[in-house]
Amino acid sequence: MDQVRVAAWASDPIALAGLIDHLQARPEVQVLPGPRRGEAAVLVFAAGRVTPELKAALRAAASETPAAIVLVAGYVDADELPELAACHVVAVLPREAIAGDRLVRSITAAASGKETSLRDLLGQAESLQHTAGGAALSPREVDVLRLMAEGWDTAEIAGKLCYSERTVKNVIYGMTNRLKLRNRPHAVAYALRAGVI
Repeated sequence: MDQVRVAAWASDPIALAGLIDHLQARPEVQVLPGPRRGEAAVLVFAAGRVTPELKAALRAAASETPAAIVLVAGYVDADELPELAACHVVAVLPREAIAGDRLVRSITAAASGKETSLRDLLGQAESLQHTAGGAALSPREVDVLRLMAEGWDTAEIAGKLCYSERTVKNVIYGMTNRLKLRNRPHAVAYALRAGVI
C-alpha cells in the first residue's frame, strides 16, 4: 500500500501538534513538514470555523500546489462553500473526525482524485451545522460538563480544574443561559446528545 503524502495546517499550534501526531500514527499517510507541503497529495486544514485567517491560508495553499484539501472544522456556513471549493477543498469534516477513521478515508479518497461536487460539500456543511451544538461549547465548558457528568460538585470541579468556584459557577451560568438549558442535568444531557462528553 502506498502512503498518501500529507501536509497539515491548523489555526493554533496545539491543534496542529495534535493533528500531526494523529496522522503520523496512521500507516496510510506520510506527514510532510510544512516547508515541503508543495510535495503533498493532500493538505489537511483544521480550524474551529472559517475565518479570514483560514481563508488566506487556503488561498495561499491553493496557489502553491494543486493538492486536494480536506477541511476539518467545527462550523462552516454554506455561503462559504463556493470560495472553499475554489481553494481545492474537496471534503468538509467535523472535528470529531480527527479521532476516527473518517479523516484518513477522506484523505485517501482525495488522493485518488475522487471528484467532490459543490452539492457534496453542501451536504457535509449541513451535517456540520446539525452537529454544531457541540461546537457551541468552549473547551472550558466541556471540561466542566465532563466533571459534572461524573457527579462532581462545584467545589470539586474548581479544585480539579484549578479554577475558583466563582469561575465554575460563571461557566455553568453562561453556558446554560446561552444555550437556554434549564439546569445542570439538562446541560449534561445536552452535551451527551451533542457527543462532546
